[in-house]
Amino acid sequence: MDTPTRLSDYVGGVFKTISSRKGMKKAIDKGLVSVNGTVAGTGKFLSGGEKIILSSEKNKSDNPILKLQLEVCFENNHLAIIYKPPGILVSGNKKKTIANALAYNLTKSSATDALTSPKPVHRLDFPTSGLLLIAKTHTSVIALNNLFEERNVKKTYHAVTYGEMPLKGIITTNVDEKDAFTEYKVLKTEPSERFSCLNLVELFPKTGRKHQLRVHLSSIGTPILGDKNYHKEGLLLKGKGLFLHASSLEFTDPITSKIISVTKDLPKKFRKIFPEN
Repeated sequence: MDTPTRLSDYVGGVFKTISSRKGMKKAIDKGLVSVNGTVAGTGKFLSGGEKIILSSEKNKSDNPILKLQLEVCFENNHLAIIYKPPGILVSGNKKKTIANALAYNLTKSSATDALTSPKPVHRLDFPTSGLLLIAKTHTSVIALNNLFEERNVKKTYHAVTYGEMPLKGIITTNVDEKDAFTEYKVLKTEPSERFSCLNLVELFPKTGRKHQLRVHLSSIGTPILGDKNYHKEGLLLKGKGLFLHASSLEFTDPITSKIISVTKDLPKKFRKIFPEN
């Protein structure tokens, strides 16, 4: 374009789903239109070459509110970090999910692009406990996803494994035919009559493949205690769940540029084996 043009003047008729200028203005006011990855207002000027995206907004009925009390570890106007208990899905078709409980536990953002229902921006397995990052606005969904894609979120996990293992190392076994990298460090080892020994292991995944930590630890012969999928034959501990915990998240808030660092203590079942941790 030869001269800068207001976003509200330009986008009328651009998208098939909303053909009128008035309809597009409403979409912009709701924070559903982003320019180059950032939610934009009606007064935004375009100079040409920008990438404009129109997001869809789900109806409230699409996300039933679950009155399940969650521990909120951190919250500001555009994101939150909650503690996910073991034995609950992050999202899915069932009503009992973390995603459906977020609106009940979090304060709705006052931003113009606030989400009707806050949204998890990564996953933890059903049996895994720990910290989960949540977006509260359309802008933060895009920005936080970019942080994960660029590997700018430092994630730390703790697990209890069984079997002798080197005190530290890097595991690079492919997961689902994709490159996967996990750095680990053994913090403590306790003898065990049934399992030979139990290890408290600190884990630093550099990639985020499905079941990555479980697959990686099993691949070096030291599966996670209580893992129904990747245990050694005859060595499945039943009734205690999976000993895998997402213990810390650290990243630079893409909206405020402040460093956010949150840590969650190890679950009680970990501390029964390793009392001093």
